[in-house]
Amino acid sequence: MPSDPTPTGGMTAQGAAAKASIAGVESVPGVAKPDAILTVDNVVRRFGGMTAVDVGHLEVQRGIITALIGPNGAGKTTFFNLITGFDKPSSAAKLIGGPKADEAARSQFNGKSLSGVGAAQVAKRGMVRTFQLTKALSRMTVMENMRLGAKDQPGENLLVSVIKPLWIAREREITAQAEDLLARFKLLDKKDDMAGSLSGGQKKLLEMARALMSEPTMIMLDEPMAGVNPALTQSLLGHIQSLRDDGMTVLFVEHDMHMVRHISDWVVVMAEGKVVAEGPPTTVMEDQAVIDAYLGAHHNTDLGDDALLSDEVAEELAKEVEEEDKRTEGDA
Repeated sequence: MPSDPTPTGGMTAQGAAAKASIAGVESVPGVAKPDAILTVDNVVRRFGGMTAVDVGHLEVQRGIITALIGPNGAGKTTFFNLITGFDKPSSAAKLIGGPKADEAARSQFNGKSLSGVGAAQVAKRGMVRTFQLTKALSRMTVMENMRLGAKDQPGENLLVSVIKPLWIAREREITAQAEDLLARFKLLDKKDDMAGSLSGGQKKLLEMARALMSEPTMIMLDEPMAGVNPALTQSLLGHIQSLRDDGMTVLFVEHDMHMVRHISDWVVVMAEGKVVAEGPPTTVMEDQAVIDAYLGAHHNTDLGDDALLSDEVAEELAKEVEEEDKRTEGDA
């Protein structure tokens, strides 16, 4: 169960320990991690003649916040779909110039193979995800949405469901768990409202809370900040950090570099379906492959050269430099 969110400027002892767990790991694509909870090999997905994903090797460290970034069309969401069982890798035998037969796609979560495992089974094993477009069931209440996410529901068995004493105790437990999560996500007063009446940001909070009903080991968030107002964005950031601080592994897709830099412990960069860089946030932002992916192949160019940046990117970088200067002055 997640603790109350901490301010994004602070870090708990467990958060600091999580960050320390990857200290010294080399910043190169596909680098081995000290304690990988998820390992992916040779995952390729093609749509016709277009290769959307071509990830040779990637490991996700247990217990940290890993951000998956990249320009639009980089293959991030497709990659999410592939490893969570919502899509299947292209057959190695059908890939012209692709992996050999003995290099077929493989992925492991917590030491167990995910090959051929469907989305429902992946979730039962402890890896759950949210979506870019929220999947709240609009014609059900917030509480009903939450109950759907719970595991071990005896009422799902037809014979058991007709004998109330066999399932009522578990239903009470599920309701208590849901109320606790809704309280933490500031949605308890909405529990009897229809999910469709929530704002976009509240639906994001509901989807994250519902995902936690299954008590996962790892949660994957696909653009959790998209379409969320600044006030709720801050709340979401705090919740993501609290998940890490409670020992959960977080992998999330995000476009806002400011957010990525300040809450992620590790960053993986995709471009044209491939992993082109990974490492700590500050290291990745200076990587030439990342500069090329976002801005084009301006070789030997410093990201600080505003002449090559859009106004939006230049403004963001200037903000980062200003905040870094303030932190440096404070440390001094």
